[in-house]
Amino acid sequence: MAVEVELSVRGPQAYGLAREAIAAMEAHGVWPTPLNFELWLHYVGDPNGDLGQEIHRLVKAGSTITEEIAEALAAEYLPKLRLSEEIRDAGDKLNKQLESITQAIRTAQRSSAAYGKTLAGASADLAAQKDQSALQSLVQGLADATRKVQTENGSLEKRLEASTSEIRTLREHLEQVRREAMTDALTNLANRKAFDEALERVCAEAGDQPLTIALIDIDHFKRFNDTWGHQTGDQVIRYVASVIGRVGAAPRTAARYGGEEFAILFPGATIAEVFLEMEAARLEIGSRSLKRRSTNEDLGAVTVSTGLAEFHKGEAPASVMERADAALYASKRGGRDRVTCAEGAAAIKAA
Repeated sequence: MAVEVELSVRGPQAYGLAREAIAAMEAHGVWPTPLNFELWLHYVGDPNGDLGQEIHRLVKAGSTITEEIAEALAAEYLPKLRLSEEIRDAGDKLNKQLESITQAIRTAQRSSAAYGKTLAGASADLAAQKDQSALQSLVQGLADATRKVQTENGSLEKRLEASTSEIRTLREHLEQVRREAMTDALTNLANRKAFDEALERVCAEAGDQPLTIALIDIDHFKRFNDTWGHQTGDQVIRYVASVIGRVGAAPRTAARYGGEEFAILFPGATIAEVFLEMEAARLEIGSRSLKRRSTNEDLGAVTVSTGLAEFHKGEAPASVMERADAALYASKRGGRDRVTCAEGAAAIKAA
């Protein structure tokens, strides 16, 4: 369990767990970067968890845990682990607030019931009493009971006000956690999970309206990583994402679909309309010559290949994605730096 790992690194067994993680990384030739250390802590601390089982599968298959694979593992599993912990903590606080409100309401109910009995008794006594002093005593008792109820009601209002404020804060925190869980940290675009959910929704809502999906892949991205390193690769990804984000601004959905691949949902747009927009985006991306930030070295132009598919009414979301993916690979096979439509429109080569 992720919670157990979290507790383990804050207890006496933390040093042993850390040494075990380091030894496992060394045994498999994995560099002890902060990200790898976090991944392997979960691997040795919770080997039966989803992340632990996936690392075990990779190790058993003889795969080298490269930096790219580590980033993919972190993107796939760590947000889920962190999100579950955030939600658990918020849920605990919410339960406490609800229990506090329930207790306050029970107290108010008991107080109101007692006050009702006091009034009922006073009504009967008033009908029977003739003595002036007894009447004064009865009125004084009613006044005391009224003040007590007012005091208890005032306390209840304060407790409810405090609980309402706390619940509002918790709601805002959970909304922030939800947004973070749905956002790619490098590009600030939607992540794969957010895109998949949006795809299901817009396909269900499309009806007779057009809906087009675009898949975009950075050409020869491995060359940037191998030649200049991952930080420069991240710079290239952020640059392409800046253009993709503008094209896919709301009510569209733009996402980093994985690695150097992006996706955009175009509700209400035909494939012909999207073709023109993605062709313009392709030209814009390729028009700039990037420079490496740390050394100002020229990285050359960045190009992208794109595949488009228009949703067919009643079609499964996975099916339209498969067609968009096939169109993307048609662009790759056709020489890259082009947009291809799944419906058979000719690929357009960059000028």
